[in-house]
Amino acid sequence: MNTPSVTPDLAAKHRAIWALGDYPSVAADVIPALGPVLVDACRIGAGDRVLDVAAGSGNASIPAARAGASVVASDLTPELLASGRAQAEALGLTLQWRQANAEDLPFPDADFDAVLSCVGVMFAPHHQASADELVRVLRPGGTLGLINWTPEGFIGRMFATMKPYAPPPPAGAQPPPLWGDENHVRDLLGDRVTGVVARRERLTVDCFDGPEQFRDYFKACYGPTIAVYRAIADDPDRVRALDRDLTDLAAAHDRGGGTMEWEYLLLTAVRT
Repeated sequence: MNTPSVTPDLAAKHRAIWALGDYPSVAADVIPALGPVLVDACRIGAGDRVLDVAAGSGNASIPAARAGASVVASDLTPELLASGRAQAEALGLTLQWRQANAEDLPFPDADFDAVLSCVGVMFAPHHQASADELVRVLRPGGTLGLINWTPEGFIGRMFATMKPYAPPPPAGAQPPPLWGDENHVRDLLGDRVTGVVARRERLTVDCFDGPEQFRDYFKACYGPTIAVYRAIADDPDRVRALDRDLTDLAAAHDRGGGTMEWEYLLLTAVRT
């Protein structure tokens, strides 16, 4: 398919955003359950050759390696890969860590038994280009497994809340939470996959004492949130407004004591 690809300048901007703050802490402290859920759903086991795309610090890569698979963890941001490598070494696990663009993966066709992405590939700007690459490197009969935040869920709404404060997206870039819409993903993959199983699940997040702590944690640790605040740093009124909006969003999802449920789409499919 003739799809736009990320330019070197845009790739550099994306790398810089995800190097901000401390995303490995977000993966380890806030969403650690997601990786094992994806690995289990894809039935990853000994002998499988697995690629984790936009792997970050290894939220799915490390559980896949624990299951006995031979794992390549790829990501655009070397700082995240370095953190993942250190975690894996501390656990006595051996993985290959490879800097790579999800829209132009440096792997041969049909090279992997399973291709995974856990709230990662959704942030590549050109969805069709990334989807084409996910399918290309997967062998026929291999498993594709994705976890992505839904537009209607908490993280999808957080991005919608931040959008009025953020700079305009690059031309052709699509909103990340679209990857959490089953129909959108089916359209991206087309008839190149079969046996699609998609279901909406919820992650219980109970590591924050309340809405303000959530807001302050994401302001300090989550790259996209940090980037938005930096864009409005010279406008104190807008900073206060975004503080209020993020706090209100978290409060609206608070089930008591700071506990929230974040919706995601879990989708698996088989390469035709």
